[in-house]
Parts: sequence; C-alpha cells; structure tokens
Amino acid sequence: MKSTVVKIFNAMLLLLAFIAVISTASAYKQTYIVHMDKTKITKTYNSLVDSKPWHQAVLDSLAQEELDVTPPELLYSYETAFSGFAAKLSRTQLKSLKKMDGFVSAVPDKMLSLHTTRSPLFLGLEGKKGLWGSSNIRSDVIIGVVDSGIWPEHVSFRDHGLPPVPERWRGACEKGTRFSPSNCNKKLIGARYFYGGYLAAGGRINKTEEYLSARDTAGHGTHTASTAAGDVVENANLYGLANGSAAGMRYSARIAAYKVCWPGCTSVDILTAMVKAIEDGVDVLTLSLGSTSEAESYNQDYLAIASYYAFKSGIFVAFSAGNSGPADYTVVNTAPWIMTVAASTMDRSFPAIVKLGNGQTFEGSYLYSAVKALKSLPIVYGKTAGHSGAEYCVPGSLNPKLVKGKIVICEQGQVRRTEMGEQVKLSGGAGMLIMTPLGEDLATDAHVLPAAMLGASATEAILKYVNTTKASTASIVFKTTTYGTRAPKVATFSSRGPNLVGPDVIKPDVTAPGVDILAAWPAKTGPSTLKSDKRRVLFNIISGTSMSCPHVSGIAALIKSKHKDWSPAAIKSALMTTAYTMDNRRKPIQDLAFGDMASPFVFGSGHVDPTKASNPGLIYDITAEDYLLYLCSLKYNKSQISLFEEGFECPKKATMQPGDLNYPSFAVNFQLGAQNATFTYRRTLTNVGIPISSYKVSVEAPEGVSVIVRPKVLSFKKLNEKLRYKVSFTGQSREKPVASPSVGSLVWVSGNYRVRSAIAVTGL
Repeated sequence: MKSTVVKIFNAMLLLLAFIAVISTASAYKQTYIVHMDKTKITKTYNSLVDSKPWHQAVLDSLAQEELDVTPPELLYSYETAFSGFAAKLSRTQLKSLKKMDGFVSAVPDKMLSLHTTRSPLFLGLEGKKGLWGSSNIRSDVIIGVVDSGIWPEHVSFRDHGLPPVPERWRGACEKGTRFSPSNCNKKLIGARYFYGGYLAAGGRINKTEEYLSARDTAGHGTHTASTAAGDVVENANLYGLANGSAAGMRYSARIAAYKVCWPGCTSVDILTAMVKAIEDGVDVLTLSLGSTSEAESYNQDYLAIASYYAFKSGIFVAFSAGNSGPADYTVVNTAPWIMTVAASTMDRSFPAIVKLGNGQTFEGSYLYSAVKALKSLPIVYGKTAGHSGAEYCVPGSLNPKLVKGKIVICEQGQVRRTEMGEQVKLSGGAGMLIMTPLGEDLATDAHVLPAAMLGASATEAILKYVNTTKASTASIVFKTTTYGTRAPKVATFSSRGPNLVGPDVIKPDVTAPGVDILAAWPAKTGPSTLKSDKRRVLFNIISGTSMSCPHVSGIAALIKSKHKDWSPAAIKSALMTTAYTMDNRRKPIQDLAFGDMASPFVFGSGHVDPTKASNPGLIYDITAEDYLLYLCSLKYNKSQISLFEEGFECPKKATMQPGDLNYPSFAVNFQLGAQNATFTYRRTLTNVGIPISSYKVSVEAPEGVSVIVRPKVLSFKKLNEKLRYKVSFTGQSREKPVASPSVGSLVWVSGNYRVRSAIAVTGL
C-alpha cells in the first residue's frame, strides 16, 4: 500500500514538473525579427486584413491558439525592405508561427551598438566608419546657426572629448539675461543676440517670457543647432517614441549661435548676424528662416546679399525653402549662391489607427505621452461641437456640453494644430482627429491630448461618414514607432518652384529629412510651445524645411572636413549631382501633395546622399565673379551690382546669358511663340575623382525637347583639370501641349561615378 502511494506521489511530481516545463516554455518570451511572405499571408487572412493590419492578424491568430498564455507583443512592423514584424514570442508561439503558410524566417534579436534616432542612419551615416570615421570627423569646422538662440546646458551641446577652440575663431559669448560667457564651452564656442531691428519695427520683448540674450525659449534654434552639430546622446526620445541615440550630422563640429528671432525676425537683425558670423570665422551658415513667398530681386533681398558676402568669404550657406507649399512659385531664398533645401520624410512613422463605427480603418500619426487606446466614442464636428468656427476648433468655438468625453474633428486652416488640441482639451474633449484638406502628409505635433493626424483621402472618407451618420463613432489605437515605411516622400508643406527671381536656376536645390525630426529642446519650453503646456522634455519632434536645412548644413560641414580646399559651390555641386531620385522601394520619389512623381521644382536635384557627395567625381565650380557676371546677365545696373561688390562693372559686351551660369542643373524656359527655339548653354566640369578618367554623357531628354551635348566624352588627364561642354535644347513640333515641367537629366558616367544634372523645361 505504502509503495503504491509513493508511486502515485512520484508520478504526480513528474506530471507537475512536466507541466512546469511546458508552462515555462510557453511563458518565456524572446524578441524575434520575423520575415513573412505577405502575399501568402494576406490570402490566408483575407477576411481579417480588411479590418486590421496583416501582421496584427497573424499575431492575433497565435494568441487565439494559446488562450492561457500572454499574447504575442508587437514591437514594430515592416513594409518596405521586407514584409514582416518584430515581436516578443514564446517558444510555442514561435513553433506555431513557423507552421504558417507564408513564414520565411525568425531571427532572434541581439544587442547591438547604439545607432541614431533615425536621420543620420537614413542618410547612411553611422558608427565610426565612412564620413563619420576619425579622419573625416575632426572638430575644426564651425557651424553658425542664425535662429532663435540656443539652450546652452542641453546635453547635446556638451564638449566631452573635444580639443581646444580653433585659434582662428574670433567670436564671443555675449552676456545677457541668464546667459554669461561661462555658458559657452568647446562645443558651443560663440553666442550673440540681435534685436535692434525687431524693436525698431515695433516689436516688443516680454522679459518675463523671453530672455534678452542668446538663450532660446522658442525651441527652434536649439532644435536646428543640435540637428546640424549636436553631440551624440544615447536613449533620446519623445515619450518613448523614436528612441535611439541622437546625433547631429557633423556631431563633432563647433557651434556658434546667433539669436535673431524673438516673437518675430527682421532682415536687419539677420543681415547683421550673418555679417558678424562672417567676421567671427564660421565655415558654414544655416538659416531655417526666410520671407513669405513674395518674390524679391536679389538686390532687394538682404539675406541674399549677406549670403553672397558669406560665399565670397568661403562660407557655405544653406537656407530652408519655406513652408508655403504645395502651390507653385512659393520657394524663397533662391539666390544661386545659396543652397535651398526642401523637406521630405524618412522611413519612420508613429501610427495611430482610427476605426470608424462603420468598420472603416485609417492610419494617421500621433505624438502624445499616453498611448492608451481610445475606445469607441462619439464624434462631434462643426455644429454638433459648437458654433461658428467649431469645425476649425478656434478659441471659444467649442461647447463643453457638446464636446465633453467625445472625439472632436478639427479642420486645419485657422489656428495652429496644437492650439486646436488645446481648445478641445479645455472643452473636455477626449481626443481629436485632425483633418487635412490636401495631400497625404502625416507630419504631426506633440499634442496636449490624444490626437490623430490624417491625410486628405482619410479626411474625405471620415467627413462623409460623419455627415451621413446620426451617431458617428470612432476609436483610436496608438502603435509603437514603426520603421520601413516608403520613403522619402516630399512634404506637402515644402515650398515649390519655379524660381520667380531667377527662372534660369532650378529651386529648391535638394531635399532632406524634414518631417517628424527628433532633436534637442529647451528645458523651460513645453513640446507644444503652448503657454498652458507645463510638460517638459529633453528632445522634441517637429517638422518643416527648418528641420531639413540643418541636415544639409551639417553634411556640408562633413564634406568640408574632408575637402578643405573645396569652395562652397564645389560642395553644393557635389550634394546636387549625387542626389538620388528613387525611394527605398526603387520607385520615383513621390510628392505627398498630389501623389505623383516629384519634379525638380519640388525637390531640386533629389535627396541628398552624404557618402556619394563626399566623392562626386566631377564638380561644377563657380566663383564670386561668375555670380556677378550672372547678375550682369540679369541686367542689373552698376548701383545694384555695388550692393554685392563695390567697384565692379559689368562688361560692355555680355560674356554670358543667364543659362550659362555653371550651375549643376538646367532650367530651360520656352516662352510662348518660341516653342521651337534652341537654347545652348555652356558648362565647365572639374575633375576631383580619378586623375586619368573618361566620362561619357547619358541624356534622358524631357518630353517635347531634343537634347544635344558636345562633346559626348570628356577625357581628363589629371586632378583639378577643367573641361567644357555645350548642351543644346530644341523644342520639337507637337500636336498638343506638354505637361509642365517636362523633366529629364544629363549624366556624365565613368565607372561608379554618375554626375547627374536635373533638367526642367517650361513654356512648351
């Protein structure tokens, strides 16, 4: 009897042990990067993928197979390079996954060295190799940031490991409110502030809200400075989103901050700051500011004049193209000696999934501290949310009795998006859906309540649903940071050409990351910049050509480190002729405003590629005198020219036409009545690649135009040798008008070198 009891007891122990092993195997989870065949998966889960993302359907099916075990945890989803996801799975869940039709592989995650939050990696900059290698990252380049100031104590501006300040530096750290020379260090080597022009224009500086010093309260200047040259900071994020290691494009460069923006910025203050920066000895100037879209001739544009001074002093100058898109002729800062930068997306998103009461699902974006889902709630909009102006959520328009506990729809167009969210929150709303009238931009803001930003197609469907449904409802699910989205795409807000002031020069010049950019933020400013926002963050995510501009400035500093003898025009040429026009899906870069292929008037020569720009093969160099002769070709008189160069006189006989400027792209303007005309332009290329090399021309002619290049081969015998060519554009007979612009390219090819010039033709 006793032996029987012992046997039963031992058997029970074995059973319990077996159950424990099985439970442990089921409970233990590890992160896997899973590659799936999306075609097979969507067929298998055809009924589910219509209502939810396919990867969520796969994971939900795994959870249903093991009801007693915690479900799989989705970390990220991938749609571009491959179809798949990263998720935490138990061993048994992994086994079930491997049995699915469509499973390709599951690779265990492993600890890697920290990378950037995104933009340097997206641009091909990482680790201690390539352009970020020790030989190219020497800390002798100085970037001047003309903006709203800087927050000097931020960790992005520490001077850990930097050598002494370059002896050639002539700048200063000016004393002011809560700013002293001791706030500068070997990273932040200069700080000045300029406000005379602002006060003279009737502006006022509220000393309780603004510092009368180089200290930044707006956040804009701190953000742009760290984007260009901020130090490497680990675990940078905004509320856990975009987590990673933040770094400026030229993270070891020195920074000199020039504060010119208070509640407003004046040309006088900017001009003064730029001149002082030239005197101080900066190598690069970055200015994420500018006028409205009203065109000014270069001799009336103080920023263009100051930029010419900088160019003549060997300083590379980059300006933002403006945020007045998507209308044509809105690009600003268009002088040819300026690098004008458009804005585009990266392959990172912050998905907010909006599900309507009728089952329709849309993906938007969000930036908010709480990521708890909003369950199905009533939607209010317009008259159901308040009175006149309620559709735009303007101050005082929302009725708390109608809004409390509900999701409010707010259309863009009257007030800032963050202000709309503030009004919804003050009225007791539970969440907000932001409607976009044009384009599929999902660039969002750090809102004070749960909010989803939606594109134009989703906007149309949601408004139709709300306007035709008595009791409309919606839910919002906030996902984690997602990588692998199709990119780049040019932002709708990015200002467009053609160039009204100089139609023979394509503007903008290039595009760079400018949507949802994470960078440093002042300690006393809320991420929404609203006075009511008492939240404080170390990093913030914002969008604009203001964000793309310092990316290019930092890259220019990288190239200047490697090629100290290159002129600003040479650096600009390298950035333009190596820019790419195909996205990460090997399709033409898209314009988010209209969903079609972006033209040179949208993104210039294409998206910058730092690595290729550091070794372009050939460059189109331009001297200060070349630019003066260009102004002569625009019929500038002596007094107008003197603003740029005193004592310079235009030749009595014209030596060039505007199209002969040695620019790295071609803008060809066929005026009405001259569609069959021929325009012939000259160009000069300088060899900076392989000493003995031959380049053969390859032309993609724009529709309606024939292109002839002479000679077709350029044979170089040594470095820095210059060779010339001519290119003729002739309008062809046609029965119907050609779409404007008609685009093409002219490429000089030698081995791995492809020196590409964009062509944009108008007036056909």
